[in-house]
Amino acid sequence: TVLRSPQYVTFREGQWPLAGEKVPDLVALTMGFSVQEDLDWPGLGAGSLFQRPRANALIAVRGVSSLDLPSNTSSYPLENPVPFTLDSVANTIHTLFAESTPVVLQLAPSEERLYMMGMANTVFEDLPVTLQQIRARLSQEGSVLHSLPLHSLNRNSEADLLFLSEVQVLHDISALLLRHKHLAKDQAPDLFSLELAGLEEISRRYGSDSPQFQDASKILASALQKFADDVYSVYSNNAVVEVVTVKTFEAPLTRKSRSILESKQISNPGSPYNLAYKYNYEYAVIFNIVLWLMIALALAVIAIAYNLWNMDPGYDSIIYRMTNQKIRMD
Repeated sequence: TVLRSPQYVTFREGQWPLAGEKVPDLVALTMGFSVQEDLDWPGLGAGSLFQRPRANALIAVRGVSSLDLPSNTSSYPLENPVPFTLDSVANTIHTLFAESTPVVLQLAPSEERLYMMGMANTVFEDLPVTLQQIRARLSQEGSVLHSLPLHSLNRNSEADLLFLSEVQVLHDISALLLRHKHLAKDQAPDLFSLELAGLEEISRRYGSDSPQFQDASKILASALQKFADDVYSVYSNNAVVEVVTVKTFEAPLTRKSRSILESKQISNPGSPYNLAYKYNYEYAVIFNIVLWLMIALALAVIAIAYNLWNMDPGYDSIIYRMTNQKIRMD
């Protein structure tokens, strides 16, 4: 589900399924980066060549197939929901904008997994990341416990505290971004990746039909919408905010294949087959550079040879002209 996106990033209306392993490629394309393999998915339209989003925020929510989000958003079914990370997008940002100060934040509170790069190390240095720190944050001033309608949720339950801790992280990140609005004024794009598993724990503890799960789903949907609005506002309507909801992540399938090199005929040194090495994704670029450079050099040699062959020594060449005058004087 795309909660927020600028006008120059077009998401078409439709129910085209998107494979789970292609989510990082979709994020990279929305930010104007290239990917190794073309994304054959009609949901994303061609973007502007002169504008790119200043930030992309992806929130993965485990434990629910869909949330009650606004109807004006673009939603697409997720196919083959395998675990994914945005490490490739973060590496691209680090490579292209090494001299700038991009903000890269990847956080999974339930697993206490954190990765920060660039200005994120200074902006989010006070952000609670471990479960112990987040639970301590819930008892401080400005906690979401004082503003959220908990209803059936119990602040003394471990599953409920994990869910409320993740909502608190969303609140703190948006508050820090609103406090440091200068981050959105540089040229380097920023990346935020969050994985929330609190709803999955509530579903496991109380069941998906329980009042606790229903109340938690409403609280999370409201918190995600507020987070998207805050990020979109900080970056002056130049940010993309996506939410990926998945009931459970499937284990990535591995395909066992038999290599052609295992056959006796191919492994024979006298085999007529000459197997080439695998080309990388830069092969087409290098091939075109070498091809057209060779064609240009060949045309230049032909033109130079033709002009030399048809040159008049007495008119075109200063060497022959001076030699001819010296012969006459002698």
